[in-house]
Amino acid sequence: MVQRLLAVLLVLLVWVGCGNEVTDEEGQALKVLVKDKVVADAGSEKEIVWKKDGKEMVLIPAGSFKMGDSKNDPEEWMERSRPVHTVQLDAFYMDVHEVTVGQFREFVDQSGYEYEYGGSWDEIAQYSPGDEYPMIKVNWNDAVSYCKWAGKRLPTEAEWEYAARGGLIGKRYPWGDEITHDDANYSGTGGKDKWDRCAPVGSFEPNGYGLYDMAGNVWEWCADWYDEDYYSNLEVLNPQGPSSSSGNTRVIRGGAWSCSSYYRHVACRCPRYPNNRYYYGGFRCVSGL
Repeated sequence: MVQRLLAVLLVLLVWVGCGNEVTDEEGQALKVLVKDKVVADAGSEKEIVWKKDGKEMVLIPAGSFKMGDSKNDPEEWMERSRPVHTVQLDAFYMDVHEVTVGQFREFVDQSGYEYEYGGSWDEIAQYSPGDEYPMIKVNWNDAVSYCKWAGKRLPTEAEWEYAARGGLIGKRYPWGDEITHDDANYSGTGGKDKWDRCAPVGSFEPNGYGLYDMAGNVWEWCADWYDEDYYSNLEVLNPQGPSSSSGNTRVIRGGAWSCSSYYRHVACRCPRYPNNRYYYGGFRCVSGL
């Protein structure tokens, strides 16, 4: 998409540079194209700003990776992240940060979406007390509705783990094999982690792809249905998850401020009912090219 926009811009610039004028209609069309996806760094296509919700996004390159727990960690949830298997993914863009309270509120205001939680922003503020904090108490359908409004979608489980790894191979966390409160917001406080509950998005260092809070802060909804045995029957190319007939829960990833450290393993996968809203649950969006 970005390549096409740049190509259009180049043609128009050359055309104008040859003495031609851009009509009002053509100029407006050009403005729409430019605003649809804005390249944040003129020398790179890796960073864009999405027009609809103004969120920064980064390009996650196409590639393959070993999906699952390669450490054979003994925790029960990690057993459901095996066997390790190779997955091939196309490139995609992902939100740099989790969707914030302020951004979700703007979605509700602009779209007229009936947020069935009752609009109890005061209760949300007990855990996520500001516009720059991650939106919580959103069920899977709320997250999907936001994504559709913004012209994006939820990440698949495979896309989420691939992006969370940040280009590292076989590590427990987005930065390596060990975790401290200097790395993420989880279970208590210490170091850089001074928040008992949610932290403002981007309060810790990003991973290798420039993504923040891929471990801790809030769990993030994925598009997939959850199946405990799915890894034994997984497709290799751009897996979309099992069919709905395999269960009635959806996948969440990344751990939260309320969880112990092993839930923040990039391979850890947990099921949650899609109609439920959790005080520790949020989301981020992705878009194909």
